[in-house]
Amino acid sequence: MRSSVLSPSPTTPLLKPRRILNRISGVRIDAISQSSSSSKDFDLSHHSLSVRSSYSRFNGFVSKPVLITGAEGGDFVARATSVSESDGEAPKPSSLVQTLQLGLMFGLWYILNIYFNINNKQVLKVYPFPITVTAVQFAVGTLLIMFMWTLNLYKRPKVSGAQLVAILPLAVVHTLGNLFTNMSLGKVAVSFTHTVKAMEPFFSVVLTALFLGEMPTLWIVLSLFPIVGGVALASATEASFNRAGFWSAMASNLTNQSRNVLSKKLMGKKEESLDNINLFSVITIMSFILLAPTAIFMEGVKFTPSFMRASGLNIKEVYIRSLITAVCFYTYQQVSYMILERVSPVTHSVGNCVKRVVIIVSSVTFFRTPVSLVNTLGTAIALAGVFLYSRVKSLKPRPKAV
Repeated sequence: MRSSVLSPSPTTPLLKPRRILNRISGVRIDAISQSSSSSKDFDLSHHSLSVRSSYSRFNGFVSKPVLITGAEGGDFVARATSVSESDGEAPKPSSLVQTLQLGLMFGLWYILNIYFNINNKQVLKVYPFPITVTAVQFAVGTLLIMFMWTLNLYKRPKVSGAQLVAILPLAVVHTLGNLFTNMSLGKVAVSFTHTVKAMEPFFSVVLTALFLGEMPTLWIVLSLFPIVGGVALASATEASFNRAGFWSAMASNLTNQSRNVLSKKLMGKKEESLDNINLFSVITIMSFILLAPTAIFMEGVKFTPSFMRASGLNIKEVYIRSLITAVCFYTYQQVSYMILERVSPVTHSVGNCVKRVVIIVSSVTFFRTPVSLVNTLGTAIALAGVFLYSRVKSLKPRPKAV
C-alpha cells in the first residue's frame, strides 16, 4: 500500500491536539501527532496527516498537491511520498516465460551438440582430413556472422587494431582447440573423446595457478581426483583406444583452457573488452583466416567434387553432413554464450557437465559403441568429479580472522 504524508501549508492555523475522523469522498483522514506552538516558525515534521482510502489502494504517486478540507476548515496540502509496501506483491508473469525460454535454450544447446558430434564423426570417418573439416566449419561460421551483422540481428562491434592484437592469441588457441577435437573424433569413439575432455577442469586449475597466480582451494583440488581417476579408468578399458586420438583430446583440453586463461589475462580491461558473442564472432573469423591457408598447404585441395568422386565418396551426403555440422558447430557455441549471459558461471558449468553426459549417451546409442562395465564406471566417476568441481568452485573461502 502506498501512503501519503500530508504537510500543513504555511497559512494553516495550528490545531489543537486531538484526533480528527472525517470522511470526504470515501477518504479517511487521521490527524497524528499534532502539537500547538505560539511560534510562527514550526517544524513541519510535527504536523502530518495519514491518508487511507476506505475503498481502494493507492497504486501510484499523486502528481499534483491535493487540497483536502479538515473538520475545522483548515486547508491541508497532501503531498504524495514514495513510501510503498511490497508485501503481497504477485510474482511477475514474465518470470515463467523467462524460465521456459531458458529451458528451451538449454535443450537447443544439447540437441545442437548431439547433431554436431554425430554428423562430424560420420564425415571424419569417410573424409579423414580434420584440418579441412575444421576450416569449413569456421568458414560457415564466418558467413553466418556476416549475415547476422549485415541484417543487424546483432550489433556489429567496432574493433580497434590494439584489440585485434590482443584477440589474436585467443584465436590461435581457439583454432587449435577445435582442430585437436576433430582430430580426436576422427581417431576414437565420440564417447571416449568427451570422456577425456572431462579433464578440462584439471587443466583449468593448473593453468590458472601458473599464469594468473590464483591458487585453488582444498575442495577444488580434492574434486580433481575423481576426474583424473575416472578418465584413467575409462582409458584403460576403452575398446577404441588410440594414442593419437587420446593425446589429441588432451591437447584440446590444454588449448581450450589456455584460451580461457588468456581471455582473462589479455582482455581484462573492461573498457576495451567486447561482449561474449562479439568476441566469439571475431575469434571465429580470425580462426578461419588462420586455418584456411594452413588446410590447403598441409592437406591440399581435397574438397572439390572431382576429388570426392575419385575417392568414391557420396558427394551430396558429405557436403550436406558437412554443412549441418558447420551450422551446428557455430550455433551451439552461440547459444552457449547466450545462456551464459542469463545464468551464473556455476549454473553454466553444471549445464556443460550435463551436456557431456547427453553427448556420451546419445553417441553410444547411435553408433552402438561397445562399452564395458568398468569403462562405464570410469566415465561416470569422471563426470561426477566434473559436477563436484563445478559445485565446489562456487564456494568462497572464509576470510581470515584479523
